Amino acid sequence: MKKAVIYTRVSTQKDSQKSSLKRQKDELLSYAAKNDLKIIKIVEEKESGFNESRPGILEVLDLIKRNKAEILLIQDSSRLGRGNAKMALIHQITKMEAEIHTLADKGAIALNDLEKMILEILSVVENYQQELRNKNISRAMKKKINSGDFNPAANLKNIDQGGRDRKEVPLKEIIRLRSLDLTFKDIAATLKGLGYDVSKSTVHRRYQEYKNKKESDQEIKQL
Repeated sequence: MKKAVIYTRVSTQKDSQKSSLKRQKDELLSYAAKNDLKIIKIVEEKESGFNESRPGILEVLDLIKRNKAEILLIQDSSRLGRGNAKMALIHQITKMEAEIHTLADKGAIALNDLEKMILEILSVVENYQQELRNKNISRAMKKKINSGDFNPAANLKNIDQGGRDRKEVPLKEIIRLRSLDLTFKDIAATLKGLGYDVSKSTVHRRYQEYKNKKESDQEIKQL
């Protein structure tokens, strides 16, 4: 039995849209039952389709990335998003080798010729950029080694203390998400969807460091 996640979305916070979310959920649950799919989670969202950083869709991407779900169930392709946001999400989900099923297509999502071409271009560009990054890194490393400037031992952080490397996390994004009243657990899940492998405790620690520094700076100004 394949594992699937249901994603439902409306674009406004109006109470009248609640019936749409319920209808989407009920129809998708019926589709899952008929196709012998195991639903691991139902994600509901009230956000604009032009926003590709929606907490709900980021949670879906995180589930797929962690192999918790292999199929995404949606009412139709517009539920994923609008314009560039939709194509970017389809590209990301396809790249993670997951399937997208829609009620409108009665199965795997159907793309028109233009959408297929866009996905092919995105894939080619992404592969080319990765090749360039790898070549640039290789050239830079060779240059440092040849000049004698590169010392591998000097790049081992905390080698004497036996501590772990300090993880790189997007502090501005943590602050922004916290201002939206997201829990540290939800923020960690959102960041994982963006490609940052961070835990709830790491997010909490970095946010507290930011708050403590901010309070300290304010006290200094008052002196």
